Amino acid sequence: MGHSHSHSHTPGPTAGGQRRLWPMVVAVGLIGGYFVVELVTGILVNSLALIADAGHMLTDVVALVMGLIALLLGRHGRITDTRSFGWHRAEVFTAVANAVLLMGVAVFVLYEAVERIGNDPQVPGLTLIVVALVGLAVNIGVMFLLRADAKESIAVRGAYLEVLADAVGSVGVLIAGIVAMTTGWGYADIVVAVLIALWVVPRAVRLAVDALRILNQQAPAHVDVEALRADLAEIPTVDDVHDLHVWTLTTGMDVATVHLGSAQPNAEVLPAAQAVLARHGLEHATVQVDPDDGQRRCRDELTW
Repeated sequence: MGHSHSHSHTPGPTAGGQRRLWPMVVAVGLIGGYFVVELVTGILVNSLALIADAGHMLTDVVALVMGLIALLLGRHGRITDTRSFGWHRAEVFTAVANAVLLMGVAVFVLYEAVERIGNDPQVPGLTLIVVALVGLAVNIGVMFLLRADAKESIAVRGAYLEVLADAVGSVGVLIAGIVAMTTGWGYADIVVAVLIALWVVPRAVRLAVDALRILNQQAPAHVDVEALRADLAEIPTVDDVHDLHVWTLTTGMDVATVHLGSAQPNAEVLPAAQAVLARHGLEHATVQVDPDDGQRRCRDELTW
């Protein structure tokens, strides 16, 4: 019975545990400072739109801090016998927490909006406009900081989505301020707050689904497992393909294991199998070659 374990030894600068940390640190400082300004202003002028946007800012700060911790754990978390993958999956838990925070803020804003129905809110439009413009500038700056790393890390993606939601929220607050200043209709503040909440919910759900898919060890969406199985079966030296498992450890780290039945020597089977797996983007894979008598025993004994 033979084994092969192969993986890429040339990860990019942001792959795995080498993701960049400085954009997250700068983002925490910018978003944290603006959160204080927006929350205090929202309370002083009794603006639900500003308070709603400040709530999203708070989730941004929490998301960024948790994401930063997750990246630090992934980079410096020591692999041990009991933690054979280190702390790479901390990013995924962070994404779930971010999604829950986003949905919690959305529910709170919707509740507050219902409570304020019937009370004509009076909010200073100019104040909303100034605060919204500053917030929009901060959000756009942070989005540019995180954009590249959001493709590589689900933790950073969660933070990026929250900042994006806040950018949309700032646009909404800006519109509410313009309406309030030009028409005196204070309900624009409540309408914008509700729209911000409704816009955020589906994005939070999508983030949660992506994270739970990883935690459930489902095959990554970009890997066609049936095609992979068929390609492995087409290798001339392979008689049978079984116990094929493909899953994602964390963003950018896909893993696979497979048993191949073959009467040929391992040296004739493994290179071809590794090439097929690599073609499907699975550089980190474990291949076991079962001889004829081992194939039947393997299939009969394994139940998963």
